[in-house]
Amino acid sequence: MDTYYKPQHLHQFGEIAEGNGPLAKKFFDYYGAVFAEGALTEREKCLIALAVAHTIQCPYCIDAYTTGSLEKGADLEQMTEALHVATAIRGGASLVHGMQMLEQVRKKGM
Repeated sequence: MDTYYKPQHLHQFGEIAEGNGPLAKKFFDYYGAVFAEGALTEREKCLIALAVAHTIQCPYCIDAYTTGSLEKGADLEQMTEALHVATAIRGGASLVHGMQMLEQVRKKGM
C-alpha cells in the first residue's frame, strides 16, 4: 500500500545527513543530549515527546515515542494521560484565541 507517510522513513531518518552531514551531526548530537537523563528521566522525556507528537500530529514521532515510552517503562494509562494533557493544552489554546473574536465583536458593538 502506498501512503504519503512511509513507516520505513522513520528507520531511514539518519540518511537525511546525505544532504549536509555537518548540520545533521549537530542536530543529532543536540537531539541525543536533549533526550539523555537529566532533571527529567528518559521515560518522562519520552512521555513529553509523545504528547507533543500528537499535538503536532507527526505520525513518525507518534510511532517512535509510543515505542520509546513503552521501552522506558511507561504504561498505556500514563501514555494516554500524557495525550490528554496535550489535548487540553491544544484545546485551551484554541479557546483562548477566541478572546480575539470576542474583542472584535465588542469593538463592533454587536
